[in-house]
Amino acid sequence: MQATTIALTSVSIALAGSGGSGVMTAGTVLLAAAAKAGAYGLMVRTSGPQIRGGEAAALVRLGPQPMSSLDDGFDLLLAIDWQNVNRFADEIVLGPRSVLIGDPDEGEAPEVFKATGARYVPLSLKKMAKEIPGCWINMLALGISGTLAGLPVQALQDAVRESWKKPDTLDANLKAVAVGAEAAAGVAEILAKNGGPMARLAAGLPGDKKRWLISGNEAAGFGAVRGGVRFCAAYPITPATEVLEWLAPKLIEVGGTLLQAEDELASINMIIGASYGGVPSLTATAGPGLALMTEAIGLAVAAEVPIVVVDVMRGGPSTGIPAKSEQSDLSFAVSGLHGDAPRLVVAPTSIADCLGATQWAVHLAEALQAPAIVLSDQYMGQSRAIIDRPDDSGMTAQRLKATANTPDYKRYRNTESGISPMAIPGTEGVSYTADGLEHSEAGIPSSQSKDHVLQLDKRQRKLALHDYGAYWADIEGDADAVVITFGSASNPVREAIARAQTMGVGLRLIVLRLLAPAQPQQMAVALKGARRVIVVEQNHGAQLYRYLRAWYDFPAPPASYHRPGPLPLRPGELLTALLEWRNAK
Repeated sequence: MQATTIALTSVSIALAGSGGSGVMTAGTVLLAAAAKAGAYGLMVRTSGPQIRGGEAAALVRLGPQPMSSLDDGFDLLLAIDWQNVNRFADEIVLGPRSVLIGDPDEGEAPEVFKATGARYVPLSLKKMAKEIPGCWINMLALGISGTLAGLPVQALQDAVRESWKKPDTLDANLKAVAVGAEAAAGVAEILAKNGGPMARLAAGLPGDKKRWLISGNEAAGFGAVRGGVRFCAAYPITPATEVLEWLAPKLIEVGGTLLQAEDELASINMIIGASYGGVPSLTATAGPGLALMTEAIGLAVAAEVPIVVVDVMRGGPSTGIPAKSEQSDLSFAVSGLHGDAPRLVVAPTSIADCLGATQWAVHLAEALQAPAIVLSDQYMGQSRAIIDRPDDSGMTAQRLKATANTPDYKRYRNTESGISPMAIPGTEGVSYTADGLEHSEAGIPSSQSKDHVLQLDKRQRKLALHDYGAYWADIEGDADAVVITFGSASNPVREAIARAQTMGVGLRLIVLRLLAPAQPQQMAVALKGARRVIVVEQNHGAQLYRYLRAWYDFPAPPASYHRPGPLPLRPGELLTALLEWRNAK
């Protein structure tokens, strides 16, 4: 690798080409083959400014331990063609130990890649593919890249067999993988004479452990179903659409329903209506959709109707960069509603945690009768990873419901906990009005000060008094220098801290999962003994830093490391920043 610091044992591969070349399919099958061989892996999708079509690249990192972050550079870039692949130069970092493979019949490799000193090995990929009638060129690329990475040909072919949907072309493409493996052997001979072999997985991987191959969006959908969601209404939007695509058939299997609405305003109001009717409900969107939903989320706050909104963040503002990641909806999620409108905001810490965090959000929304926003992002949502099979937390929807003919029933009764029984329509003797107007305890619209203050206190109190347990944050280490982060920034930070530890530098890590409501008492315990704090995030305005300064006390004014997308945060970049901060006087 090109990193000058200690990293996890891994190999990083980039497969690139124009739209239709099949690099995403090849990357997905490569990841599946790695799982069969007993490895872990991560695949990050990247594309140009268009949502569909155009240049694309599958960025894959494989290793013997879980992979949740890209490395600092790539060992191999295999380009099926060169159409605008140079646009990925900032994302696909090469160096003198890297290998660059491309088809000389497609023109010269872009100078931006050749200038890195990477070892260029030309292969006539299209001619090789034409010699195998019925094969796809991306399967040839799979055989080359997978073999160079150290994966057995058998694992590569087994993964192709499981994923192939056209039986009449299967044999041709299995042969393409084998031909690619043979070509990789020739490439290895060339490299041995020119700077030494490419990095590859070590032999002796433990074999197939029945791990899961899953994206963050799929995991969020699974977490929703596990949590008890049985209705989803949504309008497709990049990069959240896969949540809906996964849920559509799965909800049917558990007796639920997914409805595609005409727009985001309709979808949020549909799930409020379904939840009012007693069915745990969810929608998924991205920043522009969340902006449209805010008035209705305020209605859910005022009427105390539990809903879950999964926001898969992307670069903004406005249309922004739809297919790239950025943690830039945080301020909007925690503060973006009109009036005093307390809500839950939960942030998954990894692709795997998209399952558990979404399941927890459903549980919290139902238990507290409040809207919950799940802040995922494009990096986690659309990336795929090989993960160990997660245990079911058992957290499911449990709503406090009113029984029939409850004496003196008041829907918004001012209880000690702030939670009052919710009557499901049709329950005899406990009907009530639920709308966006301020109301009395009985639900009768009111503009009186005492009713307004009472209901404001009630809605805030139920979130403030709830015991969120240890799941509110992941706390690792006990050093007096503390790093605080959230979401997809968590794992590059975690790897940077691991590298720092091998250099004798200890750092404590706090990864926030519950962003709202704030947890001052728990944070005080987590910061015990801390002397200095730095906040790491991926957005332009240091949104997490500013939010933490507003709600939490620190031993000294914290430092901030932040930058926007679309480039993902990398461990080496963060290690440099953390060491400079740690060593500063």
